[in-house]
Order: sequence, then C-alpha cells, then structure tokens
Amino acid sequence: MNDLDPKIVGETAAIATSCLWTIDPLFFTSAGKKIGSLSVNAYRIIMAVGFLAIAHTILLGTALPAATNEQWFWMGMSGVVNFGVGDFAFFAALVMIGPRRSVLVAALSPIFASVGAYLILGEIIPALGIVGIAITLSGIVVVVLEEEQRSGEEPVSKKVRNHGVFLVLINAIGQGLGLVLSKKGIYLNPGTTLDPLSAALMRMISGALFVWILAVAARRLPELRKAIRSKEAISQTAAGAFIGNFVGMTLAMVAVTYMEAGIALTLMSLRPVVIIPVVWVLYKRKTSLRGILGAMMAVVGVSVLFLT
Repeated sequence: MNDLDPKIVGETAAIATSCLWTIDPLFFTSAGKKIGSLSVNAYRIIMAVGFLAIAHTILLGTALPAATNEQWFWMGMSGVVNFGVGDFAFFAALVMIGPRRSVLVAALSPIFASVGAYLILGEIIPALGIVGIAITLSGIVVVVLEEEQRSGEEPVSKKVRNHGVFLVLINAIGQGLGLVLSKKGIYLNPGTTLDPLSAALMRMISGALFVWILAVAARRLPELRKAIRSKEAISQTAAGAFIGNFVGMTLAMVAVTYMEAGIALTLMSLRPVVIIPVVWVLYKRKTSLRGILGAMMAVVGVSVLFLT
C-alpha cells in the first residue's frame, strides 16, 4: 500500500465494509429464526476466529499475532466491548424492536467514536469532517424512517421500545468505543503498526472468549449443542461470518488504521443506504422519493468526508 494514498485506502476499505455488512445480516437473520440469536452470535464469532486464523497463517506465517501484552490488552478490550457487550445488546434489541428502529439508533455510533477518539487518542475531526458526518447521519436517518408505517415491524409498547432503544445505545457506544480502542492497540508501539489482519483476529479472539464464557456461566450449552444440528442454520451462520466478520472486519481494521475513527465508522454505517439498490434488484421493490432523498443526502455527506 506504499504507493497508494492512505486516505483513499481507508475510505475504500470503509465503504467496502459497509457493503459487506449490508449482506451478512441477511444470513444471520435467517439463521437466527431457526436456532436463536444466542446460538448465531456464539457460532458466528468462533467461525470468524477460524477464518481469520487460517488467513493469518497463510498471509503472515503464524496462527496467532506476534504482539505485546499491552497490544493484546487494548485489542482484547476492543473485542469485548464491541463483540461481547455491543453485539449482544444489538441482537437482543433486534428481537424487541425490530431491525429498522435498531439500525436508526445504531447510526449514532460514529458520534461515540468521535468523542472516544478525542478523549483517548487526541483525534480532532476538522470542521468540514463534522459537517460531512452530520449530513451523512441525517441521510441515514431519513432512509431508515422511510415508510416506517409500512415497515412490517410489529407495534411495541413504550416500555419495550425504551428498553430496546437503551440496548441499541449500548451497542452504539460499544461499536464506537471498540473501534477507538482497536486503533489505540494498532498504533500503541511507534514504528510497529499492528497489521489489520492481526488486529481483526485479536479482537475476534477476545470477543469469542467473552461470549462463550458467558454462555457457559448462563448454562446455555445445551441450547448451543442443539443448535449445531441444524445444518442449514449453521451454513447460513458460516456464510455471514465469512462475509461480515472475516472479510468485513479485516477491512474495518484497514479503514481505522488510515482514517479518523469517527469518519471511518460513519462510512461503515451506510448500510441503510446501500441496501436500497439491493432490495430494488433482488425484490423489485422501489424505494419512495423520501428514501431516495435520504440516500442522496448520505452520498453528499460522504462526498464532503472525501474532501476532508
């Protein structure tokens, strides 16, 4: 990557991540309806560790990253906060308030990433970058709210909605803070930047340990043993893990290596916009003028971010 502009590399990786993270929920949702969200979360993260370890062995020569204890600490904290706490809260919220409302609140994660990056890393996003983030997030909100009344989501009580929103806020904080902590680990030792593939593997290992320890402590192993008998669900989980948690997470680490954390996460949060052409092509469902307007706002915001 020495001959490429690091900024372009980071931006390309972030947008590619957003595209991949638009696809993997289709597999996880289908699998979750068969074996439950806990089983999907537990198996997809252990599968991702396997994919990453194989790639790490082939490309870097070792199954485990050669990192210092301090690097393992920061990357481990990142994995626990993001995959252990954040993803667990998000999966629970999906069941309670549905994907549309969940994605809307999760779009706040770049704000938490920006604040965390300022406090922990001293990163300051320029004024134009803040404008770009605001425009992009506004566009995402417009898209997510498009056709809310015909979204197909069941009405929920105020208590359930508030509980679900609280869980997604935990996810947004976990995702934003997790990305910042990972960048702390990547750049911990000056002159020896952690490879993005190593960073992704270290995060995933710590997240997997956290998730499985919780599953054992909660005595959910019988449920996990039963779930693995569903070959179709496990295959769908594996596909989602490969697309989102292996390829997508590696690209996310590339993005955060070369960009400010808040801007990187904003570009990775374009799923509600990216999915519009996917739904158009696969399901022949055209979006409304409001949805198109939101998508255009997001594109304008991304263009502003590219100018920072």
